[in-house]
Amino acid sequence: MLRFFEGLVDPYCAYTETDRPPQTLWRFLLQYAGPFKTVFWLTGIMSVVVAAIEIWLIYYMGRVVDLLGDEPQTMWQQYGTELILVALFILIMRPLLQAIDVALLNNTILPNFGTMIRWRAHRQVLRQSVGWFENDFAGRVANRIMQTPSAAGEVVFQVFDAISFSLAYLLGAAILLSSSDPRLLIPLLGWFVLYGLLMRWTIKRVGPASQAASNARSVVTGRVVDAYTNIHSVKMFAHHDQELAYAKEAIEETRKTFQAEMRIFTIMDVTLVLLNGVLIIGVVGWAILLWMQGSASVGVVAAATALTLRLNAMTGWIMWALTTFFRELGVVSEGMETIAQPITLTDDTDAKPLKLTEGKIEIKGVSHHYGRGSGGLDNVDLTIRRGEKIGLVGRSGAGKSTLVKLLLRFYDAERGQILIDGQDIARVQQDSLRLAIGMVQQDSSLLHRSVLDNIRYGRADATEEEVYAAARQAQAHDFILDLEDPEGRRGYAAQVGERGVKLSGGQRQRVTLARVILKDAPILLLDEATSALDSEVEAAIQDTLYGMMEGKTVIAIAHRLSTIAQMDRILVLDQGRIVEDGSHDALLARGGLYAEFWARQSGGFLAADIEEAS
Repeated sequence: MLRFFEGLVDPYCAYTETDRPPQTLWRFLLQYAGPFKTVFWLTGIMSVVVAAIEIWLIYYMGRVVDLLGDEPQTMWQQYGTELILVALFILIMRPLLQAIDVALLNNTILPNFGTMIRWRAHRQVLRQSVGWFENDFAGRVANRIMQTPSAAGEVVFQVFDAISFSLAYLLGAAILLSSSDPRLLIPLLGWFVLYGLLMRWTIKRVGPASQAASNARSVVTGRVVDAYTNIHSVKMFAHHDQELAYAKEAIEETRKTFQAEMRIFTIMDVTLVLLNGVLIIGVVGWAILLWMQGSASVGVVAAATALTLRLNAMTGWIMWALTTFFRELGVVSEGMETIAQPITLTDDTDAKPLKLTEGKIEIKGVSHHYGRGSGGLDNVDLTIRRGEKIGLVGRSGAGKSTLVKLLLRFYDAERGQILIDGQDIARVQQDSLRLAIGMVQQDSSLLHRSVLDNIRYGRADATEEEVYAAARQAQAHDFILDLEDPEGRRGYAAQVGERGVKLSGGQRQRVTLARVILKDAPILLLDEATSALDSEVEAAIQDTLYGMMEGKTVIAIAHRLSTIAQMDRILVLDQGRIVEDGSHDALLARGGLYAEFWARQSGGFLAADIEEAS
């Protein structure tokens, strides 16, 4: 039966993605609530039914007390059938209705609602641009993706488990007391007004306090993950104490925000105990007074007593549920700061896949300064013909990486156009653009998966034999066969660790090369492709690189000028502009900046670049 309830909603059902998610809290939640609309209505109705049964039970216990005033034999003859039917209802129907209510909440809503939000939030965040990720901590983003669904699930849980139930219960209590004697409503209503004021005071403060605490927790997560991710630097520079101090600052801020939040709950709890004392004395005392005046039966006094004791037990739970509700809303609100950010780098509605015919690249008047007004590229014009091999050199900050990022459309150029085979890359589908480009980066980080999975990332439908062939071309096959991870997985099944930390820099670079070889894209970008390789391996792999370039349009960034000396053309970038363009021999003969770089090389590296970076 539980599987039936678990399958009522598919958390992975199709939906329309939006580039601009709702920016208000309730609209944000309602967007996710769509697939659960019918289930929410059913759960709300069942919460009311369960509350009504609880009120009815208290009423009926009062009636039983009154019936006990008759002679036992007479009472059984007159009311025996009624008592049996009530007993059967309590033993059979009440558990059944309660089971439906609980199953809808625990088995339909809670597992699926949080799963759906986490799935859709992850999809939304993955659609953000590279620049968006560069402006935030990966740890903080991940923390918000993980805690927001849980908080949203808790919000829904409290709506149906506590808020709708308690409202129905309070209404039922008022009806029960007024049916016994309308005057019993006076202390109940007076208490309810004071309870409402306390609730208002608490809710007004707990939301902001909760959001502040949630923000503080995210900062802690971001700092801790940052330290763990860069643990090599932490150890290498002996910054253990500095990292502890950096984390402690955020941890202490978290403690302070949590203390402020808990002060609110302490004041609430103490005040609530006082109010509940007023409720018990008011309702029960008034009921006894009415009984002494002959206006109420013993059953009424018993029912009023049971009701107030039940309300006394419930009020703390209701208040805690409400504060939990608003506290979790604060967490959702904080998560929205990440999840609901608009997607700024998008495909046009009529964007078509890139149709690659030649691999010709045209860069027309492109400027990009990352919104700063300086740095990056400044009014660059460049044409790269089909199959042409271009070397790109320049000091650090000259704009080399910016050119590559714009070509991959990790950013949209602030001015100008980039065309591939006459198609503006800002008007084609991003995925089709990046499928047409293979890139080997200087930072050869890998996914924390098997070697096979990492190489196959270049082409998901590749066979194992194709993966092995690519690894052989990248001079990686032999060392891969010798790998073994801590769990005993060997060879291509071995896990490489986070960002590939279980491999050496040269091994990571060769796995990355194998991945790009397997992709076999018609446009190839090389950003210091052999920087992590020793001289022997680099010499062995040079033929592989030249083989990869055959028939492709290539842009290669290099600090070691000897690696690009054989390119068709070499471009020299300086302060965001192309200042020299020609073959290796022609640029040396010109005696300009490239000739200066070549003359000042140290060990084959671009000395001017080293000086600039130091």
